[in-house]
Amino acid sequence: MSELRIVPAAESDVPVILDLICALAKYEKLAHHVTATEERLRETLFGSRPAAEVVLAHWNQECAGFAVFFPTYSTFLAQPGIYLEDLFVKPYLRGKGIGLALMKYLARIAAQRGCGRVEWGVLDWNDPAIRFYRQLGAVPLDDWTKYRLAGDALYALAR
Repeated sequence: MSELRIVPAAESDVPVILDLICALAKYEKLAHHVTATEERLRETLFGSRPAAEVVLAHWNQECAGFAVFFPTYSTFLAQPGIYLEDLFVKPYLRGKGIGLALMKYLARIAAQRGCGRVEWGVLDWNDPAIRFYRQLGAVPLDDWTKYRLAGDALYALAR
């Protein structure tokens, strides 16, 4: 009988988290963008001002995947929300309900915290993920275009 457990990550899980980030980046064909290190993850996830939370999904004795999320706020709803930065299940462990269990876990956290919504982005070529999210009842926000200010442009604006 297979056993699934979902638990909040601890600082000792940083090497596992970095491995999952690298596996996700490889899957998304974005490995060349990963600059995360164990030291930076330790500081930004478990330091004095954690920027995000991580939950780990364990299938039997193996870490099968994770979800990384952080709080947001909706002025229109006047309620907090959650932004799901990453949801990843190792490809060979997909189809076992692990992704669904992670999403249910996140939905329970959102409900407990009085959140009005959970939002995330998905690469437009990732048809399996799009189908999965639509089966949950999620809808794409076709009227919105995501923008990003990063790197040199961010620091130039900050001057």
